[in-house]
Amino acid sequence: IMNYLVKYLLHIVYSCFLIIFALLLLPVIVIALIIVPKFRAGFFQKLGFYYLNLPQKKKTIWIHAVSVGEVNAVESLVKETKSKFQECNVVISTVTKTGHEVAKKKLSDVVDAIVYFPFDFNFSVFSALTAIRPSLVVIAETEIWPNFSFMVNAKKIPLMIVNGRISPHSYRGYRKFSFFFRDILSNYSSILMQTESDKERIIDIGAPEEKVEVMGNLKFNFSNILDKEKIAAFRQELHLVDKKLMIAGSTHKGEDEVVLDVFASLREEIPSLKLLLAPRHPERFLQVEDLVAQLGISYGFRSKNDTFENKDIILLDTVGELGKMYSLCEIAFIGGSFSNTGGHNPLEASIYNKPVISGPDVFNFKDIYQILTADGAACIVSDKKEFYNKALELLSNKIVYRQACDSCKMVFDKNTGALEYALNKMEMFL
Repeated sequence: IMNYLVKYLLHIVYSCFLIIFALLLLPVIVIALIIVPKFRAGFFQKLGFYYLNLPQKKKTIWIHAVSVGEVNAVESLVKETKSKFQECNVVISTVTKTGHEVAKKKLSDVVDAIVYFPFDFNFSVFSALTAIRPSLVVIAETEIWPNFSFMVNAKKIPLMIVNGRISPHSYRGYRKFSFFFRDILSNYSSILMQTESDKERIIDIGAPEEKVEVMGNLKFNFSNILDKEKIAAFRQELHLVDKKLMIAGSTHKGEDEVVLDVFASLREEIPSLKLLLAPRHPERFLQVEDLVAQLGISYGFRSKNDTFENKDIILLDTVGELGKMYSLCEIAFIGGSFSNTGGHNPLEASIYNKPVISGPDVFNFKDIYQILTADGAACIVSDKKEFYNKALELLSNKIVYRQACDSCKMVFDKNTGALEYALNKMEMFL
């Protein structure tokens, strides 16, 4: 009883503080609503105005993913949840406008509703819970909302964290208020973290040790991967036997020049090297072709079924094939990393045990690169010279190359099974 009273008191104090803080910031909030379009996105729904028409007789699984990165991470989980628990409604929520848009693009034909997550006011949370009526709430990564967790727990609704992670920087901040987070984290039914380090951090912050487990990382879940026989046939189809291939995938404006300069220099050392160049946006194909033509090196087009039998560069001017192309290369450069774009997903290459090279701008996949670079599966370079040196080392030093390939496999081995682990745990609460 004493523990509940302490928890309830903290809930009251926090709720009062939140309302007072919001009232003090009200003028700023009103101005932001007027002049910042993305701030208006879902504003009234976040306040608690939900209009849903979910089947009343079905249980509902509510999966929350705050923004784009989390939506991408739980995409496979959402799809498998709908497939495994066909008798349940599945609702996904986001906080940001971009996250909401990505959820609609990827999951609108899978889930029963896509909504915005409520503000952490009592009335907003109550309204959301009343409208959605979840039988299970699943929070992606580490979104900790005091009022939300308290009210979900009070209604005896199982509350989970999946794919949880806490960076060293966030950990230091959370730890200062562990007395506060200890009671909040006790509201969770299950906390599934990505790594042992994440597990140790959240326990140190105050999570009940018996509720915390390591599940791996959902972002490492891939399907439709080519097997060895298909890869061998694919290499023969493109005449890559006894040749080495570098892929530059999802390149942006300004990066193609870097790639082509590096490739031209590498060919002086490795004459058998070929290049598959895949611009991110189809409207740039003609511009990139002009750059390739200036090199004076033979080139062709994937759309014309050209091969490396008599071409040194092939422009990937088709859509949807880049993922399987990574199975053919020795090394992969992932674009968007020299263009302040934030990079693209390196795991599409790593899944095939291919070492990855990227520029410094990888903030869209920061957590993934931290894992890959720590284990030697990827390398971040600062400029064209470093790009060339690293590529040459990987292509000419068999020991270094094998270590990088083995690191890719090790990373995926450590994270295999995360999706199944999460689904099995969810099933226990339904």
